[in-house]
Amino acid sequence: MDTRTQGSSRLPHVVLVTIGSAGDLFPFLRLALALHAAGHRISFLGPVQHEPFVHAAGLPFHGLPADPAVLDHPDLWHPTRGFGIVWEATRPAMAEVPAFMATLPPDEKCTMLVHPLALPEAALCRAARPGLAIAAAYLAPSNLPTVHDPLLLGPWRVPRWVPHGARRWLWRTLAGRFVDPVALPGVNAARRTAGLAPVDSLLDAIVSIADLSIGLFPPWFAPTQPDWPQPLVRSSFPLFDPDPHAALSGELQQFLAQGSPPLVFTPGTGNRQARAYFQHALEAVRLLGERAIFLTPHRDQLPAELPRHVLWQDYVPLRALLPQVAVLVHHGGIGTTAEALHAGTAQLVVPLAHDQFDNGARVEALGVGRSLPATRLSTRRLVACLASLFDDEGLQARCRAVAGNFAGDDGFEEVVKAVAGLVAAPGRGMRA
Repeated sequence: MDTRTQGSSRLPHVVLVTIGSAGDLFPFLRLALALHAAGHRISFLGPVQHEPFVHAAGLPFHGLPADPAVLDHPDLWHPTRGFGIVWEATRPAMAEVPAFMATLPPDEKCTMLVHPLALPEAALCRAARPGLAIAAAYLAPSNLPTVHDPLLLGPWRVPRWVPHGARRWLWRTLAGRFVDPVALPGVNAARRTAGLAPVDSLLDAIVSIADLSIGLFPPWFAPTQPDWPQPLVRSSFPLFDPDPHAALSGELQQFLAQGSPPLVFTPGTGNRQARAYFQHALEAVRLLGERAIFLTPHRDQLPAELPRHVLWQDYVPLRALLPQVAVLVHHGGIGTTAEALHAGTAQLVVPLAHDQFDNGARVEALGVGRSLPATRLSTRRLVACLASLFDDEGLQARCRAVAGNFAGDDGFEEVVKAVAGLVAAPGRGMRA
């Protein structure tokens, strides 16, 4: 454990816990820096590979175990089985969270601010530390279950005419098949050991644990639903750039200067299973007569030789690149989606799993792009979707209008105040 501290131990202490890729990490870093600037002492727990990012931000870091082999699991990006892979992969890391909390002075007043998948372990920490306040940070709208429109259950859109009772049944049926059998045995075993009653639904349990829920996406992207947990505080997207002054490489600048704005294709930095995706992209670019940038750290997913109109890059600061491209074709991760909205860049979302389907549907609803599920991806469909974006005369104006939404208050001052209120409020932190 990194034992560095920030100021006096008497400062209000916030313990942040996250999982996953950089897309999960960066919003929590944005939160941590805002809380630190407001005078809170920070402990940051996350996958060990993210240590350089956290230390570069000047925050103390406690690394949690992570197995990179999960990126090669064939079901990681499956629309229904993907959750189980992510859940099992994160349990060794989450098992260390109660042990970390046990090292803190028992009389120290602190708050946990956690990823939703860390909420079961946060509840264990509260059992050992009565009065512990817990806040949950939700990165994307689909992380908060609802029966209200718009409603996607994975890749399936629920028609507006389906009544709420039937929607609740659909949620319970899907959770009972794909979520609870994977998660509940371990969750309830740990709860019994901690002296807590077992739960019969992971989704119901998760939304009942936190004393405060934080939606890290703006109302214009996803209005607050009546059945989301309360109290709930909202912010804009927590855009975070680990190197905001990073310049594009000379090779990339030269490529951009040689012709019209290119298409950019990225299936996500953690996607090692995108060989077919790039094959379709390469053929679509040829048929359309366009230029393209293929963005992935996994060079072996691409042909050994690329044509001159296609450039491979392992990493590019999106903040600097997106204003110079025609369309961003991506997986629909919430961080990438938000960066494209901020840049006013048209999007083609190719969702695979998790929150990506819902994010893609919201991009379509805003009129700033299209969504083509990865299970339906073909060269023909890819060409057709891109051609429809090129032919949309009002697209650029709508993209600029949405980008203008970022000019207002980002809401982070209210988030910081709400978290500070948890630290100060007596009698909180008594939920199971």
